[in-house]
Amino acid sequence: MQFMKRNYKALLVVLTLSVALLGFSLFPSKKESDPEKDKLLIELLTFVIEKGHYSPAAIDDNFSKGVYKDYLNALDPSKRFFLQSDIDEFAQYETQIDDQILNKELSFFDLTYTRLMKRMEESKSYYKEALANPFDYKKDETFNTDYEKMPYCKSTKELKERWRLQVKLSALSSLVEKQKLEEDKKNNKDLSKKSEPKTFEQLEKETRESTLSSLNDNFNFIKDLDREDWFSIYVNAISSRFDPHTSYFAPNEKERFDLSMSGKLEGIGARLQKKNDFTEVSELISGGPAWRGKQLESGDVILKVAQADGEPVDVVGMRLDDVVKKIKGPKGTEVRLTVKKQDGTIKVITIIRDEVEIEETYVKSSVVEKDGFKYGIIYLPKFYIDFEDQNSRDAGKDVAIEVERLKKEGVQGIVMDVRDNGGGSLKTVVDIAGLFIEQGPIVQIKSAAGKKEVLYDRDAKVQWDGPLVVMINEFSASASEILAAAIQDYKRGVVIGSKQSYGKGTVQNVIDLNQFVRGSTYGDLGALKTTTQKFYRINGGSTQLEGVKSDIAIPDKYAYLKMGERDIENAMPWDKIDAADYKVWDKQNNFDLTISKSKTRMQNNPQLQLIDDNAKWLDERNKENVYSLNIDKFKAEQKALDEKNKKYKPISDYKNAFDFKSLPYEIESMKNDPVLKEKRERWHESLSKDIYIEEAIHILNDLQTENNKGLSSKLKKDKVVKS
Repeated sequence: MQFMKRNYKALLVVLTLSVALLGFSLFPSKKESDPEKDKLLIELLTFVIEKGHYSPAAIDDNFSKGVYKDYLNALDPSKRFFLQSDIDEFAQYETQIDDQILNKELSFFDLTYTRLMKRMEESKSYYKEALANPFDYKKDETFNTDYEKMPYCKSTKELKERWRLQVKLSALSSLVEKQKLEEDKKNNKDLSKKSEPKTFEQLEKETRESTLSSLNDNFNFIKDLDREDWFSIYVNAISSRFDPHTSYFAPNEKERFDLSMSGKLEGIGARLQKKNDFTEVSELISGGPAWRGKQLESGDVILKVAQADGEPVDVVGMRLDDVVKKIKGPKGTEVRLTVKKQDGTIKVITIIRDEVEIEETYVKSSVVEKDGFKYGIIYLPKFYIDFEDQNSRDAGKDVAIEVERLKKEGVQGIVMDVRDNGGGSLKTVVDIAGLFIEQGPIVQIKSAAGKKEVLYDRDAKVQWDGPLVVMINEFSASASEILAAAIQDYKRGVVIGSKQSYGKGTVQNVIDLNQFVRGSTYGDLGALKTTTQKFYRINGGSTQLEGVKSDIAIPDKYAYLKMGERDIENAMPWDKIDAADYKVWDKQNNFDLTISKSKTRMQNNPQLQLIDDNAKWLDERNKENVYSLNIDKFKAEQKALDEKNKKYKPISDYKNAFDFKSLPYEIESMKNDPVLKEKRERWHESLSKDIYIEEAIHILNDLQTENNKGLSSKLKKDKVVKS
């Protein structure tokens, strides 16, 4: 969670750090790429972390070993660049990185960076040589993809062979897929769609060409990275050893983080991608100025960029980040793009920049009916907020609006879906939880100094007092876990989903590093996201590592895979503090009976049993890393997998009995926005195949039915008394 508290405590920390860091302004002026900037950055980062981190690790030999391992793994995760001789040379620094940090030395980084650039340049010839001639797919060879246990190559000859095997596996996989497509064409009964089948030789050549093109694209992307980008990897290897969520944002990364938190940008509303030396439009954002203008299209290649009446700048061969910077700009300003259309024509397109809302970030809702009752589904992908603009959209305000819209539609129960929601602003969590309770504590926060703070919903108004279900999964983290935990502790609603959520119970502050350096000529130093607090449930337990355990745990395909906070080596520990003072919700009849009914339903559900069986199989498959490079054996292995997968096909074919619909305001918007219409249709289709949403609706129905029973009994009792 990115929790940026604007209070006097945070101000005191900043003032303290600012005074302590005044000495940093005495560094001489250097160019942006000067190593002195790198030394300053490391000194600044470690100082800020040690002073501001919740529980800073000691920078000692153990710390050094951790940085060493993480950094080399980040540079060469598949062990296809460095030789064992390189690693032997690097090993002298394994326990010296802590000393290098303290002494502002860069010899380890300089050595690894220079060597990596050399090895990467050499490796281009390895894959090009491997792809120059046809592979012998009848030869019995295997390749093991368990890179973690794989040793480094001892010689260039051995490394070339590793590249050959790895590239051969990639090409073989593509070749088998192409052969399947050709077989499908051959069996096509529609004569009008039949075409001359391609020979094995043609397909083999195509796969080598496509593999070569893919690798060239990858290396072209790497070529765009400069020394500063690689240094950021080193800095992050240092930062993340304090805990998994402490990290350095280079200037471009800080901008992307702000964008992800606010869910909006000022620009033309187009997603771009690099293809060789060219920048191509990959997608237009629905509702953005480029989309509204109807001139720019997906597939257009941007050749030049001009600001208003300025001279066009050639962007061919330019880094993607630099192209984006030239195209983005303040709302109301003009940008002119010279593009090459897919038909080969060259066109100049003028676009007036505007505020672009990234729709996928924002909350959306749907309605569904069961047994004469109407229910609402609210999906929240992120707890978004714009810290710079208090009048902008944020998740708290938007969820409140959706609840009102659903109430207007007469829903009698609400599902709050935060599956795959990785977190966001803590303020918005408090606001959202407050919609469902009268008033009271939502979350407890503990700082490094041991001081405890309780965040309250102080509004006695309850916007929704009816049946409530909160849906989570293994990827529901941070803010999502606070919401689920609060609803669970108040016994306000039923939490369903994975056995437990992700388990991130820490709070991060994003600190602009430029504020600590006066008169710097180094340019933008970026920002540091560091863990400053831990949060706790109102019952006193932390969500760290343990996450939130569902009231009703439903089998899912990732249940046995290691992917939670508890599986990260240097994650912070779980602990507990005193509970806050809160009152359990007492307006929901037969809460426990509803949970019991759901568990009985699941035990008798063959679809869920199949999902659990599939999860166990996926866990087994995850441990198998050896692939045959003999085409016949590879096909046999794939056929066996396909046969096994047939057993699990009913999972993807599953369809529930519900019809999901958009709210009236959105249906009206769809008349002029076909992209929105298509997105909602896709979402509703996915909901109609979602067994977890189906169970959530059953639970709401049980809660609703039990409520009505209770109400009916009360009315009968009142009638007897009155008569």
